[in-house]
Amino acid sequence: MAGCERRGDRGFVTAEAAMVLPVLVMFATALVWGLMVVAAQIQCVDAARTGARAAARQDPPDAVVDVTRAAAPPGARVTVSHEAGHVRVVVVARPPVLHGLPFDLREEAVAAVERSDGETAGAGA
Repeated sequence: MAGCERRGDRGFVTAEAAMVLPVLVMFATALVWGLMVVAAQIQCVDAARTGARAAARQDPPDAVVDVTRAAAPPGARVTVSHEAGHVRVVVVARPPVLHGLPFDLREEAVAAVERSDGETAGAGA
C-alpha cells in the first residue's frame, strides 16, 4: 500500500479538516440559533392569541398583561389596546441569544369583544 501514496499528498487530510470543521461548527450554531428564533416567534404568536382571548372575555387589564407575559418569551413587551368592539394584543420580543441584532420578533392578535347576556339585554333598554 505504500506504493499508492504520493509524497506530495501527505498532510492534505489534516489541512482539509482544519478548514472544514470550523465551517461545520458555524453552520450548526447558526442552525440551532435559527431554531431558537422560530421557537420564540411561535411563543409570541401563542402569547398574543392568549392575551387577545383573555381581553375579549373582558378580564381585568392587569390579568390580560400577566397572562400574555406568562406565555411570551422572557423580556417581551406587551401592548393591549381596545378599538370599536375589538381588542388588539401586540407582543414584541428580542431574538434569543444574540440581542444585538437589528430586528425584533413581533406578533399581534385581534379578537372581538364578547358581551355577556346581561350587557346585551341592558343595552336595548
